[in-house]
Amino acid sequence: MTAKYFDELQVGDRLIHPIRRTVMEADNLLWSALTHNPQPLHLDAEAAKASEFGQILVNSTFTLSLMVGLSVGETTFGPLVANLGFDKIVLPHPVFIGDTLRCESEVVALRESQSRPWAGIVTWEHRLSNQRDEIVCQGLRTAMLKKRPA
Repeated sequence: MTAKYFDELQVGDRLIHPIRRTVMEADNLLWSALTHNPQPLHLDAEAAKASEFGQILVNSTFTLSLMVGLSVGETTFGPLVANLGFDKIVLPHPVFIGDTLRCESEVVALRESQSRPWAGIVTWEHRLSNQRDEIVCQGLRTAMLKKRPA
């Protein structure tokens, strides 16, 4: 897997990322523990059962990170200089243990870097969907990518 260089991209390019991921109980438990998030909705089956969701709710920061991770192979693997920001993150549907998630991305903005003539700035809109075709996470990621070597 190698992503395209900055100067190989065009606004409107769409990518369907081939890797999908089923969320396991261990993912949610480990992520919540590693990030020191004690929210009972993520860790306490009885508390979660009594909630409006009726079951454990997957940690939303895991969902966001998985969306980015599933996109890396075709967006930044290779030409990445640095991620610059994440914007307009929304989580319109919950993620539950056992959901299988997939990601697609679209190039929504491109501009030359003012500080590095050998790089440019790209913004993607990422959309993460579950097996029911519900969008569970969506947002913008901006990164600096190298241009194709001369």
